[in-house]
Amino acid sequence: MSTPQSPMATGFTAASTADDVLAGIDLTGKTAIVTGGYSGIGTETSRALRAAGACVIVPARDLAKARKALDGLDIVTEPMDLADPESIDAFAARFVARGEPLHILIDSAGVMACPLERDTRGYERQFATNHLGHFQLAMRLWPALAAAGGARVVSLSSRGHRLAGIDLDDPHFERRAYDPWIAYGQSKTANALFAVALDARGKAHGVRAFSVHPGAIVTDLARYMSEDDLRARGAIDEEGRPAVDLARGMKNVAQGAATSVWCATCPQLDGMGGVYCEDVNVSPVMPPVDDELALGFQAVGVRPWAVDVEAAERLWTLSETQTNVRFPAY
Repeated sequence: MSTPQSPMATGFTAASTADDVLAGIDLTGKTAIVTGGYSGIGTETSRALRAAGACVIVPARDLAKARKALDGLDIVTEPMDLADPESIDAFAARFVARGEPLHILIDSAGVMACPLERDTRGYERQFATNHLGHFQLAMRLWPALAAAGGARVVSLSSRGHRLAGIDLDDPHFERRAYDPWIAYGQSKTANALFAVALDARGKAHGVRAFSVHPGAIVTDLARYMSEDDLRARGAIDEEGRPAVDLARGMKNVAQGAATSVWCATCPQLDGMGGVYCEDVNVSPVMPPVDDELALGFQAVGVRPWAVDVEAAERLWTLSETQTNVRFPAY
């Protein structure tokens, strides 16, 4: 039976932090990999997991930047570029060769609303990085996840999924006009659907998957937005400081990391999976509105297309074809 996509009594709120969620949880002896774990929400996620006792590994495209951001936190950094399939394979092979289980995989890295760029395969950058790279990573790490006897995979989606479903016939904008926000929305829908399909396959092996909207937090993810745009959206104030306004879904990084670590560690979710979560809870399914972009990051809820089982299976088939990686990957 699948997990109901409906809120539960968690005892946490939108204001809860990663440390609040992890209070009383001992992760000693557990290993976590956090992509994007050296920037913004990812850094706080990595710090909180390490503080709770986990061995944390952060794969990084820019090792110097990662080591500087994580200095003093006793976190391992290793090279990996989500836009480079060979780099993903090399990182995963090194980890799997250690013969150790992987208890937590948090897919926090991403790119948002960038100009049209393509990788060496001709794939559109946001779909390739945000979804396909993480798909390939999870598949290559599958032996270690299955060996954990109870692993969790957390895929960072976003309320941006409301902007678009997935065009399975033209995911890389080869025949349609490129829109950076539609491309972002498509990739975030893919992140949510990936959790649905992975959980369906993984639960028999003790591997459960969740997708997460962390909150709207101004980090490096917004590098392609101008200050004027951020200010117009209320994301920063007149002095350029990030806004924190829970009523509008605007959080600080400690609050933004809370739902990810909750999905990755909380006993409340034992036996559950395949659901989209936000504000440290399972989200309700909400109908779409006419102008999703105008709605911004307000209003809690996941759109039906991001938790649709049939759409998740179609995306899974496309992902296997485009990465040439199959499940199980060993």
